[in-house]
Amino acid sequence: MIVTPLDSAVLDSKEQYVFYHKMIDFTLKELIVAIQEKQICNQQELLLFKQYCDLLLYSIEAMRVKYMYDEEENMKVDLTDSSFPNYLEFRYLFNDLELRKEFLGKLTDIDILKEEFLDTLMRKKEPISKRKLFQAASIVYYSSAKKEYIFNRFVQGKILEAPEAVDSAYVVSWSFYDVVHNRPFICYLYFNYDGKNVEDYKDEIYRILKNIADRKMDMDTMAYGIDKQLPKVFPKLIKRIDLGPIHNVFAKDENDITHAILEGIAKKTIPLESYVISLNIDELASLSEFKEGGFFNKQIFQKWGKVFNQKYVFAPHRIIQLLYNKTPEIMNELAMPPIQVSDLKMNDAYKY
Repeated sequence: MIVTPLDSAVLDSKEQYVFYHKMIDFTLKELIVAIQEKQICNQQELLLFKQYCDLLLYSIEAMRVKYMYDEEENMKVDLTDSSFPNYLEFRYLFNDLELRKEFLGKLTDIDILKEEFLDTLMRKKEPISKRKLFQAASIVYYSSAKKEYIFNRFVQGKILEAPEAVDSAYVVSWSFYDVVHNRPFICYLYFNYDGKNVEDYKDEIYRILKNIADRKMDMDTMAYGIDKQLPKVFPKLIKRIDLGPIHNVFAKDENDITHAILEGIAKKTIPLESYVISLNIDELASLSEFKEGGFFNKQIFQKWGKVFNQKYVFAPHRIIQLLYNKTPEIMNELAMPPIQVSDLKMNDAYKY
């Protein structure tokens, strides 16, 4: 994928980095609370959802530290139905931390830098230069960021026992960052296993999921691929959460909700920090089973039902009123009325 100015906007000031990070951090946390209150996911799914969101937030915080005082490079935020960082930013993080020791060896010793800071502030009574601040931020970035906590393009969850209320023995989750949509997706597969110990087959399950379920595709295609490639796994339910877009001042897409937000901000009828979170959940369940193949290579396959799609919108009260006025047809298609979340309050100093 080629990144162009039309695809991404750059954050090019300290205020923008603070504003953006606060917005993403706040909206994802509000989303987790709202999903729990409305019981959109069961408790196990919610816990896994939170863990994947934690990886996202950790990665975006690492980006904030990395770029805060960098005058040569700027973090790119996707503009097209996302508002998350461009997927390349996650790859840059991962690549940076692969070379952690090499980069740390090139940076100024931390004790020397401390002495220079104290001398500048206490003796010279001057502000710290951006170059020195960037050196300090780089030390924090390379010494504290952990590669294992970075949201990679594919993140594999463990195989767990399914909740008693679900008609399956096991559940496995995974998440991926779709490079076309620049959004995170979180998936759950409920299944039964034709064997004694599912741990003996876990590496194969993980391998197939990474190979054939690492991007947005038709649910039927995903289900068929998993069913065919894993003969010992009997899939019963596949659930996929499309997280986003987050409609806010950073977005510049053709989405009607985004247009309503941007128009309201431009007319100053709503504040700059206004936001809406869209969430789509697709579910595909097995209706029955059938056998296919010859006597020696017979395999059991699932007969799948229709994809069940549920759309949700999360927004503060004032924004919900705006959406009912501007996009009533979208509001009428939701799985439940727009879900109210808290307003984001930003200090004027961080509004750009």
